[in-house]
Amino acid sequence: MATLTVTARGQVTFRKEVLQHLGIKPGEKIELELLPDGRGVLKAARPTGSIDTFIGFLAGKTSKVATIEEMGEAAASGWAGKE
Repeated sequence: MATLTVTARGQVTFRKEVLQHLGIKPGEKIELELLPDGRGVLKAARPTGSIDTFIGFLAGKTSKVATIEEMGEAAASGWAGKE
């Protein structure tokens, strides 16, 4: 368990190993969920996208055109944890 010290300004500094464990890199944000029993859940803030932000995301980045079957295989591999 890591123990952190709160400064007079209410700030804390996380050790490098804690940030690595959480998968947080410099410049990224952290989410803190406050629980009713006085505890909190800390995790890396991951951006949530919408279909509107996804459409056109790869436009102009490749000259290859994928078929529906290739897209389906890629999606299935991704869900299976394969690269």
